Amino acid sequence: MATPKFLQNSNTFHQELKKRVNQYFEDKKKAATGNFGLYFKAAFFFLSYIGLYVHLVFFTPPVWLAVIECVLLGGFTAAIGFNVMHDGGHGSFSKSKAWNKVAAISVNFLGASHILWSMKHNIIHHTYTNIDGVDDDIEIKPYLRMCASQKRYKIHRFQHYYVWFLYSTLHILWIFMLDYNKYFTKKIGSVPIKKMSVKEHLGFWAAKILYAFFFVALPIYLLGFGTWLVGFLIATMVTGFIISVVFQLAHTVEETAFPIPEGDTNKIENEWAIHQVQTTANFATKNRLISWLVGGLNFQIEHHLFPKISHVHYPAISKIIKQTCEDFNIKYIEFPRMRSAIASHTALLRRMGRLA
Repeated sequence: MATPKFLQNSNTFHQELKKRVNQYFEDKKKAATGNFGLYFKAAFFFLSYIGLYVHLVFFTPPVWLAVIECVLLGGFTAAIGFNVMHDGGHGSFSKSKAWNKVAAISVNFLGASHILWSMKHNIIHHTYTNIDGVDDDIEIKPYLRMCASQKRYKIHRFQHYYVWFLYSTLHILWIFMLDYNKYFTKKIGSVPIKKMSVKEHLGFWAAKILYAFFFVALPIYLLGFGTWLVGFLIATMVTGFIISVVFQLAHTVEETAFPIPEGDTNKIENEWAIHQVQTTANFATKNRLISWLVGGLNFQIEHHLFPKISHVHYPAISKIIKQTCEDFNIKYIEFPRMRSAIASHTALLRRMGRLA
């Protein structure tokens, strides 16, 4: 389908938001990018990730410890994606373009392609959030039905039960299937991707080959196929589960909207910023540990409105955004706890599985 168009207004909600948030950074004399706390966190996550990999592959810990370390490796993989790669990909990790690039391409060492991630996430998902047929993040057909405009199959009646296993397979599928599907079809969902340069093609294959060497070939050579397989499955399934849950809680809950473009004009009835608020939800924003671990992605409204602002500033600007939403009579969706967001996501899946 052709990409939808958003309503264009003067004196908009988005303009007022930008004015108030920019004023905050001017008053506080702060840069909108990361700070020492973020850089310390990035170093901690990377050193832990490398340390766990080295110990698992080269020192062969006892089984009980290896299992724990594989779980932790999966957790640190997700944490690097949330905290380092994500900010870097949006250019908000550092004032330095070079360090932003380094942070962004860290996803290559986690098995995915930075080039395809940028096209899928930064361009498509952040523009056309929750629009069926365009936003690839809600295209899990035929296994899951995320919104009413998607076709319902009999198996969907049980999707709120089996969904948790599917989520745990995300990282494995991402590494070995989804990136290749996008690369060879030259599409992300129904949206054609831009023509890749020779450098981008080489970067894609270099990332895939290096990951296969360090996380498949070398461990199999040193540890044996069976040992590698068990450890690899534990780590990647932990990563997949964490990533899936965090991202789904941000957009696929009962309160978020799934707008359908008008048939004749292919237009969305709202301006882009209002669309982002209506299709996005926050959760557990008072929980500092969750915020620290997931890179502020529990402040998803703030991130979608201001993706070029580092997540370390989301708690502060959330107050401004919430007040602006109130002033414009726009509902600001927020769950006080993570478990309430999980309950809402489960309820949405149950309803989508039963409604025709």
